[in-house]
Amino acid sequence: MATWQCVKQCGACCHLDPQERPDLEEYLSPEELKLYLSMVGEGGWCIHFDHSNRSCRIYPDRPRFCRVELETFRNMYGIEPEEVSDFAIDCCHQHIESTYGRRSIEMLRFNSEVYGASGR
Repeated sequence: MATWQCVKQCGACCHLDPQERPDLEEYLSPEELKLYLSMVGEGGWCIHFDHSNRSCRIYPDRPRFCRVELETFRNMYGIEPEEVSDFAIDCCHQHIESTYGRRSIEMLRFNSEVYGASGR
């Protein structure tokens, strides 16, 4: 059974290019959308993403839409707690594939962490 977890030094979710996320207005409030768009920097990457060590510079203070938490997923997407892990895994697969590629080291690392030695 797969259980979602964040894989350090991935950062695929930090690629915020709004053209790749056309439904932002469906789940972000007007204030959050404004904040989101203000965070988009060069190449569509979050301005708080540290490319050298591939981590978030504001992680403890990151906005709600950057958090994978039960309440956040319920409020933003209508996802029930028992569905969060599967939903988050699907989201990560989409972001990692679109950012790094289906056969990238990031995808291999994610699958290894989530699915164990079988890697899926």
